[in-house]
Amino acid sequence: MKIAFVTLGCKLNYAESATYARGFKAAGWETVPWSKGADAFVVNTCSVTATSDSKSRSVIRKLHRLCPESPIIVTGCYAELRRAEVEALEGVARVFGANEKARLVPETLALLSAEAGTTFAAAGEPWGAGNCATPSEEACVSANASLRSGYKAISTGSSHPGTTFEAAGEPWGAGNCATLGNIRGGTVSEANGGAERSEAFPAPHGSPAALDEVFGAYSIGGRTRSFLKVQDGCDNFCAYCTVPFARGRSRNIPISEAVRAARDIAASGTKEIVLTGVNTGDFGRTTGESLLDLLKALNEVEGIERYRISSIEPNLITEEIVDWIASGTKFLPHFHIPLQTGSDVQLKRMGRRYTTAFFRDRIDYIRHAMEHPGQPKVFFGIDVMVGLPGETPELFEETRSFIESVRPAFIHIFPYSRRPGTRAAAWPDQIPEPVKAERVKILEALCDRLHAGFIEANRGIRERVLWESKEKDGTMSGFTGNYIKVTRPYEPGLSGQITEVIL
Repeated sequence: MKIAFVTLGCKLNYAESATYARGFKAAGWETVPWSKGADAFVVNTCSVTATSDSKSRSVIRKLHRLCPESPIIVTGCYAELRRAEVEALEGVARVFGANEKARLVPETLALLSAEAGTTFAAAGEPWGAGNCATPSEEACVSANASLRSGYKAISTGSSHPGTTFEAAGEPWGAGNCATLGNIRGGTVSEANGGAERSEAFPAPHGSPAALDEVFGAYSIGGRTRSFLKVQDGCDNFCAYCTVPFARGRSRNIPISEAVRAARDIAASGTKEIVLTGVNTGDFGRTTGESLLDLLKALNEVEGIERYRISSIEPNLITEEIVDWIASGTKFLPHFHIPLQTGSDVQLKRMGRRYTTAFFRDRIDYIRHAMEHPGQPKVFFGIDVMVGLPGETPELFEETRSFIESVRPAFIHIFPYSRRPGTRAAAWPDQIPEPVKAERVKILEALCDRLHAGFIEANRGIRERVLWESKEKDGTMSGFTGNYIKVTRPYEPGLSGQITEVIL
């Protein structure tokens, strides 16, 4: 039996889809690209914007046209927020909400067994790891590339003999100064929601006990780095954000479980792990542990040589964490920190938990602790929203000026998307779409300048590159610790290896 996966949205979804794939593999199913057709499909949806909702529906309809008799299983944020809409789509056999993810594999196998008159046994724990063979992650996620559009190519920086380098765009993949509309149908974790559960978002499905559980997941196989999900959900309820409704309250896996997963990843030969979560810095809320304790435990896992921390709120990057990372650890000088706006007026209205002064202080502290003469500069990627209701020309200029002054390496720019059921959606001072588009262009131009400056600041510095296996036009590429993409002539023996270069 063959199953295909289509994954839209963030790296959490990618990690979850890879985990589902291992579960089906353990039960004897073959994972195939969606375009080849399959006996069943799993669609992991995104709902970060209205466009993401539309793309999720479009994918489901496309799969049903491709294989009308094959059941479609749907999960992800769109499935949680708009369950009735999803269940009404032709071809959809089951929908699994935020608190039902651990049941997706066993209950889907039971459903397919009943239809086929055959028994498929679900093997192992939700991780789907350890004793079973792991399918290529590419089979789980590469379908997304054919079902989405709008990538932006990045220009190549200056070269060192036979090698080119560039500052990479997305937090964990190459791209140019990016806007939400052209990143993987909503890969950037835009938040769009309200302060309490609205009638627009029904209570999550699943047992009451599941409300405090987190579906542990990680990607493995087919890529140089793995994404390890250690946290899910969010308690912040920012005015524009649906994430707490789509993914639930903040919760995390125990450190022991994260370490076990990291060991499984190391056993596969993978050398780099990206820690992922909706609000990674909130790790420990449900287990009484701390993010620093997690980092220290993972740092001891043999075989893993590099770690990156994905999106982390500025108020959760403590000086103690920064000092420990800077003391000489496997954690890299790469931070993805949401700013959202450089206006204190707008930060307060959004419900963010910091000021621009605090944000600047945190960036300065990290630079002081981690940047030294002759050593790599810290890569800071920041999320910025334009066009939030009430953003006057003066407030937008405050944002532009603030970003220029803190000098991030990259800006993830996204126009505000009005999401039903959120506080911001009801505000009267909505910004016209053409104004949002113009402000996006202004920040893209700023991003290009900052990006180029970051590359130049690293010129001549010695760095270590983890080389990837993919060949393109006789070349191969990899990433430095501070997330500069380096390209060199293809050499198969370097794939998955770490070597030194001079940028």
